[in-house]
Amino acid sequence: MKLLLVRLGALGDIVHALPVAAALRDRFPDAQIDWLVDARYAAILNFVPSLVHRVVIGSARAGGEGMGGATRPGAPTWRGMLAAVAATRREHYDVALDLQGLIRSAAFARLSGARRVIGFHRRHVREAPASWFYTETCEPGGVAHVVDKNLAALSAFGIDRRPRRFPIDVPSSTALAAVREWVATGGRAGYALINPGAAWPNKRWPPERFGEIALSIAGRHGLLPVVLWGPGEEATAGRIVESSGGAARLAPQTGIGDVLALSRDARLMLSGDTGPLHLAGAVGTPIVALFGPTDPARNGPWDPADISLSRFGDCVCHYQRRCRRSRACIEDISVEDVRGAIDRRLAATKHHA
Repeated sequence: MKLLLVRLGALGDIVHALPVAAALRDRFPDAQIDWLVDARYAAILNFVPSLVHRVVIGSARAGGEGMGGATRPGAPTWRGMLAAVAATRREHYDVALDLQGLIRSAAFARLSGARRVIGFHRRHVREAPASWFYTETCEPGGVAHVVDKNLAALSAFGIDRRPRRFPIDVPSSTALAAVREWVATGGRAGYALINPGAAWPNKRWPPERFGEIALSIAGRHGLLPVVLWGPGEEATAGRIVESSGGAARLAPQTGIGDVLALSRDARLMLSGDTGPLHLAGAVGTPIVALFGPTDPARNGPWDPADISLSRFGDCVCHYQRRCRRSRACIEDISVEDVRGAIDRRLAATKHHA
């Protein structure tokens, strides 16, 4: 059997789809399972080699390759997308499963030439015309979380048992080695990760508040706060370190493998709704999450012990990248709210241990 999963991006959404690949691998151990993904987010699939045989990249910069092995990822181009379609058609898939529900992702699934093209019912896709491309649709029912919605698609394969399993191979990391050295030399009990960045401005909590929380984490819990940063975020991370009075340290430069390694070893992750939050959830890191325009019931941590602080109920720009007010609703989450949530989450971890 040859199966094609279509989930183009973004990073957190791909993490949320990994349990589907895990369940399919369990049910069809000898199947060829390929994944059609946007080149910008393909790196996470390097750490799940047991789930997928190959990755077909659906976008590349002009002049780049359009299928597995592209080395110059960028925004989608027609050349990259056409090359991805050609690559999928050569495989003669038995089934293509679209987990994204966009017109573009559904069209990719249909253009693969698969005999069965499966997606969600039009009530449950992000763009209703996407359902026109499917030969079969599935109904997820009343499930809330996107991980469980994705797993509901397994009914099309006769799979009833649907565990949330994330079999990620966490690599060794020089960034982790450096942070462990900082913890040892500073006599700390461990470290907590602070991830202030997010692609949407209205998902970001103010840096100065993160700084106050970093000082609290160090003083109340004896942990070293380590501030993650990605491209274009180093200045923001530096403001957090400065406003913490030096209690926090700027993380070394990290890739996805480093974030996985750092997260698995961390005592806590504090983050908004963005990729590193979901990577941390996949490797079992205790989490305190901050939500504004997105719903934690759908997108939040799935461990019942984790804590989400949300202003989604008061938000007027649900799932919109820009706030329609002068002040983002996530800013209504106070330092006191976060401090209390961290106290409760760390106490729950100690009790469980």
